[in-house]
Amino acid sequence: MSKYCIIGAGAAGLAALKILCDQGFEVDCFERTDRVGGHWNTDYEALHLITSRSLSGYDDYPMPEHWPNFPSRDQLVEFYNGYADRFGLRERITFETEVVEVAPAEGDNGLGGWAVTFVDGSTRAYDGVLIANGHLWDPKVPSYPGEYTGKQLHSAEYLNTGDIEGDRVLVVGTGNSGCDLAVDAAQHRIRTSVSVRQGHYYQPKTFFGKPRSEIGFLGELSPSEFDLATRLLMRVTVGTPAEYGLPMPERETLAENAPIVNDLMLYWIQHGRIEVRPGIERFDGLNVHFTDGAVEEYSTVLWATGFSPRIPFLAPGLIPESGEVPLRQGGAIVPVGLEKLYLVGLIAPRGAQAPVYQIQSRIIARVLRLHERGMLPEGLGPLLAGQEPEDRIDIVRTDWLDQIDATERVIRGVEEEMA
Repeated sequence: MSKYCIIGAGAAGLAALKILCDQGFEVDCFERTDRVGGHWNTDYEALHLITSRSLSGYDDYPMPEHWPNFPSRDQLVEFYNGYADRFGLRERITFETEVVEVAPAEGDNGLGGWAVTFVDGSTRAYDGVLIANGHLWDPKVPSYPGEYTGKQLHSAEYLNTGDIEGDRVLVVGTGNSGCDLAVDAAQHRIRTSVSVRQGHYYQPKTFFGKPRSEIGFLGELSPSEFDLATRLLMRVTVGTPAEYGLPMPERETLAENAPIVNDLMLYWIQHGRIEVRPGIERFDGLNVHFTDGAVEEYSTVLWATGFSPRIPFLAPGLIPESGEVPLRQGGAIVPVGLEKLYLVGLIAPRGAQAPVYQIQSRIIARVLRLHERGMLPEGLGPLLAGQEPEDRIDIVRTDWLDQIDATERVIRGVEEEMA
């Protein structure tokens, strides 16, 4: 009987484990830490979902209706533990077991299976491997001339304002995490600045008192109409970034930019508790020199500068990359040039993520079944050759769904031949 390996027991790994077990596959799941839930266990305390409760659960395990519209970090930890316990997933996971290498068992593309090596030196053979280790674990910190002598840490290391030394903090980056960190500091009466190099749209979490995703007429619009309607609603409710001293986005539409979902950063800018600064030019001790010539002293710098989406246990070059991003096909499931190796969650279509993991996992289960029945003798890759490789992590959801639809048509064609 074929056997498969899942690496990671966060939100993506749990979804994959549940679906494969439900469909009768023999599966081993390995988790490097001692708990399920992935990064939610170590994220900063002020973190809340930016997608609504009603859309952010699994389709077979929704979030409790009595929870707030935007659950907290601690509630997400509770949710993933509840999911693991409800469906008996915990006993199928080997905890505190780190994978250090995943390599083709024979040949160079994985069609002959995969060898998984662990930190203790042992190796196991699998017919297929699902990688669900996430893309929010390897912090990126840019380099600038000079030396900063105050405290500095990345958003991945930040827990709460107790991590901030002194009374002046600079948050570098105004993505969703950067806004959260700046707001957290400002609300605790710490003098806060944000360094902003590029413009974003700042969306509120709600319109008319409802989560954006629950406003009926928006869901009836085409993607371009939805984009325009959302921008108009933003304009009449929060105004433009320029009215807060923030740079305007270079491009007009939400689809072309990376919109930020945060209600409170603009509020605290207007109240003088968050100051807007341009990009950094260099450091000099505690002094930060900005690109507009200003110089300010800060006791702490918080880097909210993102993560590298690398896969540490794969040999460099095994998956071709564009920049740092592995190239994928099939709705970001299939690494270009490889077979029987699948990626769950190495994509972030805008909106709730748990449904993404379930959609990907169900497609993978169908592909595994085709392999087991000998219907893919040359693998899936040749059938996806017409798809443009995906080089993004952040992606408009409708674009990703189009990729999923195209992939399902390919799989359906093989299934119909089998029937």
